[in-house]
Amino acid sequence: MPPEGPAQDINLREALEERYLAYALSTIMHRALPDVRDGLKPVHRRVLFAMRQLKLDPGSGFKKCARVVGDVIGKYHPHGDQSVYDALVRLAQDFAVRYPMIDGQGNFGNVDGDNAAAMRYTEARLTEVAALLLDGLDEDTVDFRETYDGSEEEPLVLPGAFPNLLANGSAGIAVGMATSIPPHNAAELCEAALHLIKHPNASAATLTGIVPGPDFPTGGIIVESKEAIAEAYATGRGGFRVRARWEIEELPRGLWQIVVTEIPYQVQKSKLVEKLAELLMAKKLPLLEDVRDESSEDIRLVLVPKAKTVDAEHLMESIFRTSDLENRFSLNMNVLSAGQVPQVMSLRDVLRAWLDHRKDVLVRRSNFRLEKIAKRLEVLEGYLVAYLNLDEVIRIIREEDEPKKDLIRIFKLTDNQAEAILNMRLRSLRKLEEMEIRGEHKALTAEQKALKALLKSDDDLWSRVSDEIKDVKTKFGKNTPLGKRRTTFADAPSVDFVPIEAMIEREPITIVYSAKGWIRSMKGHLEADADIKYKEGDKDRFIIHAETTDKLILFGTDGRFYTLPCDKLPSGRGHGEPVRLLIDMEEGRDVVQIFVHQPDRKLLVASHEGNGFIVPEAEVVAMRRAGKQVLNVTGTDEAVACTVVQGDHVAVIGENRKLVIFPLKEVNEMTRGKGVRLQKYKDGGLGDVKCFTLKEGLIVYDRSNRARNFSQSDLKEWRGERAQAGRLPPKGYPSGYKFGGGFGAA
Repeated sequence: MPPEGPAQDINLREALEERYLAYALSTIMHRALPDVRDGLKPVHRRVLFAMRQLKLDPGSGFKKCARVVGDVIGKYHPHGDQSVYDALVRLAQDFAVRYPMIDGQGNFGNVDGDNAAAMRYTEARLTEVAALLLDGLDEDTVDFRETYDGSEEEPLVLPGAFPNLLANGSAGIAVGMATSIPPHNAAELCEAALHLIKHPNASAATLTGIVPGPDFPTGGIIVESKEAIAEAYATGRGGFRVRARWEIEELPRGLWQIVVTEIPYQVQKSKLVEKLAELLMAKKLPLLEDVRDESSEDIRLVLVPKAKTVDAEHLMESIFRTSDLENRFSLNMNVLSAGQVPQVMSLRDVLRAWLDHRKDVLVRRSNFRLEKIAKRLEVLEGYLVAYLNLDEVIRIIREEDEPKKDLIRIFKLTDNQAEAILNMRLRSLRKLEEMEIRGEHKALTAEQKALKALLKSDDDLWSRVSDEIKDVKTKFGKNTPLGKRRTTFADAPSVDFVPIEAMIEREPITIVYSAKGWIRSMKGHLEADADIKYKEGDKDRFIIHAETTDKLILFGTDGRFYTLPCDKLPSGRGHGEPVRLLIDMEEGRDVVQIFVHQPDRKLLVASHEGNGFIVPEAEVVAMRRAGKQVLNVTGTDEAVACTVVQGDHVAVIGENRKLVIFPLKEVNEMTRGKGVRLQKYKDGGLGDVKCFTLKEGLIVYDRSNRARNFSQSDLKEWRGERAQAGRLPPKGYPSGYKFGGGFGAA
């Protein structure tokens, strides 16, 4: 069907920008961000208002949630019924909301993540917290607006006698912005607000001393530092590390188990247990034997250690690092200021905005009461005139055609007074009624005078606000079941690091590195004569005993050290994998030495040109695939030797088979460089280097791995100084230019 009227040309970009901006503003203002004054989003405000209109007060009976949802979507909130019901359910869940605003009857879900029953089965009414938020709504304390169809009115904001924004928190994602506010303790918030009334310029540090941190409905332990918490509250952005609460439960025969009684906020228990089971099956929690969920109404997760010798702190630290037993709750106090402007506020700004709102509510409530008193006094004064002239008033009413006009003219009454006199009942003409009217008139006059004085004094207004806040603090004090603080604080974990054993199952392995550069890990410690198969044309080069918790260090001809976790090495079922798939080693380079890392040792590294130095083994661990450059080699030079530093002398043999021995102290210790000259050559270069104790002699191994010991006296002629050329080895020295015996052999 063709459009009515002539077609119009529009700029597509301008049209999209205009419509998207409208959508963004709608999302920010009417859906995702809470109002700083009452801490509610529109859907929650409408749910509470609809329940008040249905007279579902704390002391009344329950009504079906379907009835509430029907009123909400029919009058105030034209959205899906399920989304409205989900919002209603959350307000009733004591594990989701710190101070529930709805008292639910029926199945409203649980901490396992199970959904609530259908709205036709559940019932609800308001709680004392909601009653405080709504208190004074009929006394012109807030502005109203028309509903979406213009048939009803709804409040723009609630009076908010309860510090709901911080007490219950809020979370939402708008367009280009989000909010995340954790729940807090209401008594602490009231105390901070009272302090802010007395000291308007109170610092963020002072307020943080009163409000030390969030108070989650599910408890837990906050392990964030006080400095970080203070910074978060001062800026309105930050986060809090929350850990589960656990204790050790002793069992017979010296056994024990860990019982988790509180889990972090917004963590579903069923998914948490499922995740722990997955980690257990994947052998990523080797210190944990089993996990059981023994929860009923209270949470009880049982963690069984692998053995009674396991350290509980290490076990829990490993679980905290891999599961949601430790969670981080972000703080982003992005709220609607005065219901209009989204901005990130500090703790002080949020409390200040709530206090200003409470003062405005008090002023408007007082003015509303003054108007009511003025109207009532006007009527009472008319009644008193009627009692003073009762016979004449009765005559006028009985005989005159227009008694109202005559009453106004004769007694100088107002229209309201004359109307009230005409509507009086005969029973009200008794003497006792006159006395009651005079008493009421006197009381109202005194109240009127007090309210006018209150409105003229800013100090009196703040004093009245303070009294109201003190009442809230008393009602939800820390000595009450609901107001008692649930989340506690602890210092940063005493275990600074989790040992690798806590993350990896410790098993003996044999590392096999072939001549062609293939590496693999085989279970158990294999004997030297074990039948190990290689690819055709390949053979063994290094065979090392290690454990899965060890680190494997590789020293390359490029002078770089590479690090591989032993638990990540290829399986020994096949031939393994080329080592170049695991590290980024340049083409043309090769591995010089492989050994298991021992951080307390020192190494002596040397290049083909005869340069070398001592380096602490703790300094050679590489965190990247590209390795860590330690021995600098240039041109055609390359690294050729790496040995453990032990004893007091160094033996160096060149490819020319010339041997020189000198004191170990002549070699410098450094973390990176070219080093110093160890031996001088005319032809060839350095063949091998070894550290030993001169008194014990130099042990050399032949190709059959047979040892030959050269005593101190045997080596007298080969002892000299560093950088000498040396001389051919003593008689009986094996052929070749290697000392043999493997890495670090004595």
